[in-house]
Amino acid sequence: MTCLRCDGLMVHENFQLHSGGNTMLRPNRCALTITTISLIAAILFGSGCATTSPAPSQTYNAELEYLKSLHQAGPVTEPQLVAFLMQQFMNANQLHAAIAFFESFLQKHGGQLSSEQTGLYLSALGVLRASYANQVPLLSRIAWVNETIEMLEHARDLTKNEYFLVRWMIGVVYAQLPDRFNKTDAALTDLKWCVDNIAKAPHDGWLREPYYHLAVLYDRAKDQQQAQAYLQLSGYDGFNKPIILTTPYAVNATKGFTFHPKRLREIVPGKIFNLSGFEFTEYYFIVSKDGKELISIDAGTRPDAAQAAYEFLRHRVPDLPPLTTVFVTHSHWDHIGGHRYFHDVAPQVKFYARDNYRQELEIVRPGTRGFRYFFGDDFKDAFISDFKPDITVGKRTEITVGGTRFALIPVPGGETVDGLFIHVPEHDTLFVGDFIMPYLGAPFVEEGDLPGLLAAIDVVVSLNSKHLLHGHEPLTRIFSPGGMLAKLKIHLEWLYQETLKHTWNGMNRAAIHHQNLMPPFIHQNPEVQFPFLVMRENVINRIYDQNIGYWQPDLQGMDHLSQEEFGVLLTHYLERSEQQLVSAIENMLESGDHALAARTTTWAMTQYPSSPKLQELRKMAFLKQKEKYQELSPFKVIVYSEAIQHGTQQLQHALPNKGREADAP
Repeated sequence: MTCLRCDGLMVHENFQLHSGGNTMLRPNRCALTITTISLIAAILFGSGCATTSPAPSQTYNAELEYLKSLHQAGPVTEPQLVAFLMQQFMNANQLHAAIAFFESFLQKHGGQLSSEQTGLYLSALGVLRASYANQVPLLSRIAWVNETIEMLEHARDLTKNEYFLVRWMIGVVYAQLPDRFNKTDAALTDLKWCVDNIAKAPHDGWLREPYYHLAVLYDRAKDQQQAQAYLQLSGYDGFNKPIILTTPYAVNATKGFTFHPKRLREIVPGKIFNLSGFEFTEYYFIVSKDGKELISIDAGTRPDAAQAAYEFLRHRVPDLPPLTTVFVTHSHWDHIGGHRYFHDVAPQVKFYARDNYRQELEIVRPGTRGFRYFFGDDFKDAFISDFKPDITVGKRTEITVGGTRFALIPVPGGETVDGLFIHVPEHDTLFVGDFIMPYLGAPFVEEGDLPGLLAAIDVVVSLNSKHLLHGHEPLTRIFSPGGMLAKLKIHLEWLYQETLKHTWNGMNRAAIHHQNLMPPFIHQNPEVQFPFLVMRENVINRIYDQNIGYWQPDLQGMDHLSQEEFGVLLTHYLERSEQQLVSAIENMLESGDHALAARTTTWAMTQYPSSPKLQELRKMAFLKQKEKYQELSPFKVIVYSEAIQHGTQQLQHALPNKGREADAP
């Protein structure tokens, strides 16, 4: 029997873990660090004592507790949930607890795991150990890293060197090791393999770190041309990035947010085209059966974006027929804002929308309430003010366009009051707009209907379409197919009733979140576990908001204290100086209390608005929040980015496909 030994932990070929005592080295406190995935030069040259593990977080981390609870019940089948657990521990700066958790998990459940699962958990543990290395006493540090390398290589062997997440983790760790460990060539091989095999990844966002670390390696080798090329591909703007991003999202003040790099796909070859990354929303175009008409699903957010997407499609597919019809799934900013361009380019075009579209327009007409990074400064509220469909639909309606039959199906809720499904039986395709947007309506307006969403899920399930296409790329990726939605509905019904019960019993919103609400049957439905997590916070928030008045059980809403007045609390009544506040906020960040740090810096800066250190800490607090929620809540990523005016450039692809299914330049 072969094994590798890691400080009392033995990993045997039957994948069982046996603890030989405390597997963690107990460090002594020397200095404050805010840990990320990066290994630092202190692996070799740090001080003789190690930094202390941060104090435990003093605030509740709902996402981390959910992921821990899932794993405490046994192995999960969705690989991303393992990576998310690792990421959430790291974001919270709780590496010591994370290593103990993964070791305990492997010891308890190792016998239930396949070779691939064991390799994934071991590689995640290896990343955590590598990130913890600078907290290990100097005399033990090199041995610690060598044992971590052995663990990562064992993970490689177990997965036959073909598992994307495992090679991603190995490559990212090896790229940061000092030269004495002789892993530079291995890092280059692993990272380039990840680039070449991105189709095996959960999604394209997992390219960011390989691109970045390839840039770092080439920079270290003095190859500036390659270094800058890979850095540009990564979307990072320099070699001192403060957070880790594994999503394809991009955001800036001018153009707003995009969910995916520019891309053209054929959903049904020659008939249904999908364009991503030209702006906030997806574009879909359908060629009619007789080949004489082009039909669009929705009209985008801005006329300039609609033009860019439409012209790109026609450039790639020059023989397309003229645009004659636009079906609007709902009247939100990002689905009707480009209608002027479509009217200009195709004066004969006919727009179809729900008969109650005006009701939704009244909700959204005031705009995004100051959140400009959603659609960018180029978006104008006037883009939607003159929207008026040619034909409205109040009941299920079947029409034929160019020989293709469409069923227009009003749905009762979800995100908006005017939802409209577009069913194309000929192509076994259903366009559903944003009916299951996790926020149950835009979070800055009063809308959203969970019972309506549940009823709409029934419609989706009854149609059982092969292609279920949403208004935004992550929705299509996360909330398909219909069979999964049928199971998710049961979990959302449970959450709805539990939230109502706690709300009516006088529990405040924070306390409801602290209940870590999870249906007792969620462990039997692994395909629902991630979608449920994505929706849970927002469902609780929306249901609570819809069932409580402006006076809340914890007395919130009974006063109107401003941020400035809370700042006065800190400086006048608690008599905290600028330096004392800085020290307190540093401690919050060290312990992973990023939301508390963000709130406190906001209060503190009302009293010390010119403090460079407070500004720096505020930026770090929001960056860590951005990192935490990147896979779970892209809208939070947008708001946190705007709060500190921090843009993220678009991820790019090194070798674009030159055919129709290709990335845009």
